[in-house]
Amino acid sequence: MEIASKYSPGNAEDRWYKYWMEKGFFKSTPDEREPYTIVIPPPNVTGVLHMGHMLNNTIQDILIRRARMLGKNACWVPGTDHASIATEAKVVGKLRDEGIKKSDISRDEFLGHAWEWTEKHGGIILEQLKKLGASCDWDRTAFTMNESLSESVIRVFVDLYNKGYIYRGVRMVNWDPQAKTAVSDEEVIYKEEQSKLYYLRYQVEGSDDYVTIATTRPETILGDTAVCVNPADERFTDLVGKKVIVPLVNRPVPVIQDSYVDMEFGTGCLKITPAHDENDYEIGQRHKLDTIDIFTEDGILNEAAEILVGTDRFEARKLIIPMLEEAGSLEKTEDYLNKLGYSERTDVVIEPRLSAQWFIAMKELARPALDHVMNDDIKFHPPKFKNVYKHWMENVKDWCISRQLWWGHRIPVYYLENGEYVVAETDGKALELAREKSGNSQLSMDQLKQEEDVLDTWASSWLWPISVFNGINDPDNQDINYYYPTSDLVTAPDIIFFWVARMIIAGYEYRGDKPFGNVYFTGMVRDKLRRKMSKSLGNSPDPLDLIAQYGADGVRVGMLLCSPAGNDILFDEALTEQGRNFCNKLWNTFRLIKGWEVDPEAEQSEAAREAIRWFDNKLNQSLELIDDHFSKFRISDALMTVYTLVRDEFSAWFLEAVKPPYQQGIDQKTYKSTSCYLEKLLKALHPFMPFISEEIYQLLKEREEGESIMISAMPEIETYKQSILENFEETKEVITAIRKIRQEKALPQKDMLHLRITAKEGAFNREFLPLVHKLANIEEISFVEQADESDISFMVKTTEYSIPLGDLIDSEAEKAKLEEELKYHQGFLNSVMKKLDNASFVNNAPENVVAAEMKKKADAEEKIKTLKDRINILR
Repeated sequence: MEIASKYSPGNAEDRWYKYWMEKGFFKSTPDEREPYTIVIPPPNVTGVLHMGHMLNNTIQDILIRRARMLGKNACWVPGTDHASIATEAKVVGKLRDEGIKKSDISRDEFLGHAWEWTEKHGGIILEQLKKLGASCDWDRTAFTMNESLSESVIRVFVDLYNKGYIYRGVRMVNWDPQAKTAVSDEEVIYKEEQSKLYYLRYQVEGSDDYVTIATTRPETILGDTAVCVNPADERFTDLVGKKVIVPLVNRPVPVIQDSYVDMEFGTGCLKITPAHDENDYEIGQRHKLDTIDIFTEDGILNEAAEILVGTDRFEARKLIIPMLEEAGSLEKTEDYLNKLGYSERTDVVIEPRLSAQWFIAMKELARPALDHVMNDDIKFHPPKFKNVYKHWMENVKDWCISRQLWWGHRIPVYYLENGEYVVAETDGKALELAREKSGNSQLSMDQLKQEEDVLDTWASSWLWPISVFNGINDPDNQDINYYYPTSDLVTAPDIIFFWVARMIIAGYEYRGDKPFGNVYFTGMVRDKLRRKMSKSLGNSPDPLDLIAQYGADGVRVGMLLCSPAGNDILFDEALTEQGRNFCNKLWNTFRLIKGWEVDPEAEQSEAAREAIRWFDNKLNQSLELIDDHFSKFRISDALMTVYTLVRDEFSAWFLEAVKPPYQQGIDQKTYKSTSCYLEKLLKALHPFMPFISEEIYQLLKEREEGESIMISAMPEIETYKQSILENFEETKEVITAIRKIRQEKALPQKDMLHLRITAKEGAFNREFLPLVHKLANIEEISFVEQADESDISFMVKTTEYSIPLGDLIDSEAEKAKLEEELKYHQGFLNSVMKKLDNASFVNNAPENVVAAEMKKKADAEEKIKTLKDRINILR
């Protein structure tokens, strides 16, 4: 069999993904095995793959593939989110390009365009995930607007309404003037910006006196209905009960008192605009103030503003400043660092607005979800996010769930002509309830009007772990009973409130159980300069371009090499190159082994036998460590463990130890062990590098039809001896020291050397000396009481080794090197003695810590003695 000189990732990736799909290896149905379930955080249906998706889905795929190889029934459910605001914006933009205004077509016509857009673009990101190697059960692909998921959303709304959790009210909401909809608090991103603080004069009615107020939004004075001071502020006692005149519109408004006012901010006087500030609204409610809404839904000044009507809010700010100056009402302007709220979806400045909306009362619903995270029934990785979660849950606000859009789940509220309403899952049930409520048995559907608003997108995705298994509509079906609760959730911390917390709330409300056992929070992918990746900065590479250049396995490894849980990922393309280089290293290792010719007559060498004994222990130690890393969600550490095991221990040490002499065959026993170890390493690597591990696995030996590494068993962890591993580490140091001497003395590797060990032969552990013979090219090893003064020597632990080099050695240079080494060990001993001479340390430190320091002291003293003796010989 001819093996290609270079690994071709593109060819292997397409071939093996097609094979896995054809064989149905990703599919899962309930059976007697332990389930392992992950539901994908559904990306926006309009989205395309970005670096955050790459990281998140790589980690999910690693967990799923590993669980599958551990014998669990692994089920990874893919799907997409209908993304109300984002998708509607895309469709509105498309229609605009075609010369069609949303306002000129019916709701049904618009939804037709939205579905057409979704069907055209909706599968793109899922197809891109396949390029990454995602082993999802594609037959289970879900979409939040699918019939069963939509039915689940409506059913839950009706249920929560009937339980008294959902209500309608006029509240100050976060209004997105571009999307023309309310958004929740969690969908507002605050940015620190340099703005202005304007000091404005309000004349006291019937007087030449005035008060000065400070505001960052001078255009909103047109909606002012009061000026407020703190009751404890004696500066303004005489003003209370009087009226002041709002500049430009000459509206008299009362001066009132409220403890909310910060006496230290600005002048201590606060203008009150109840329609356009949440805190002002609360003050207005307490003092029964008028409310003047001066903005349209798209942020344009309306007739109530009296001046600048038809002007955009930010343009109005520019225009009103010279008007205030001309009127003598602008006292001064200062620079001011301000935090402004932006819509997460459209990136426009949020406008506080009074609006009739639908809300879910969250406090009581949230209680079980807080308790079960704090008691670790649901574990967060890393656990630092528990405090973030706790703070939000303890201060949870009612959730505004209505959106002024057409694309989404239409709220199942039906209004009668008299303004009353009923809530029902279907038109038929709504009509039945409406007839009952009105007492009119002849009422028809034409006399009912369904709510125009749709539900917040998160009001569907909070049910995701339940609804993908149809657990709302059919709460006792086989899938939900088998797969729920799911096992692990992999997500970003920026949606801990949007999604994670709400899924936990829904899980306890509708299943009486957690939705998942673990939440693994990835970090945000940033560039090397710690900047957030974005198209505008040009620092966000196209993931598919990276895959084309470095291979999917290379990119997966590269992403994980810089991905500690919960911390930001500083992406460096050099790491994906490192991932690709590791693929090449693995391929060359495989080619080397396959290139060896087996000699059935050859006997196994002593060096090969000892190398096998060592690597067997090293492999099992590493498998145990990998298992431990996975149990603690240290995914990157797990990768590094197997990465270094392959690169350093297997390729650099083991293969060197067992490879046959030049132009000779390898014995059957050693070859079999080597191939077996490579297969186990491939299995350990498979979750991280699925494609190349499958390619080599299939080429390593003849396989049966339908065999695949992805459905093979992960290697079992067997017992190992720590002493063997420690002894081999010492052996490595000896071999490395001899190689260094060769390099320093320019001694050819082919020249055999003699090695002398200053130790009693019976007391020295000889188990790995055959490897010293082979790997350091040592002809003879002898035990001596003292090294010859002409030898060049080195220390490993407390044992002295020496190599006779005759006239090749420079005695003065050797003595200088030994004196430098002596100086180092004397300094080390001094640092140890400082600790041991400290009575507080000796009396209070744990016994094992003190014992370790005592051992360091003894070892250092032994080394110092040996070095001094050696220096004396050279004098």
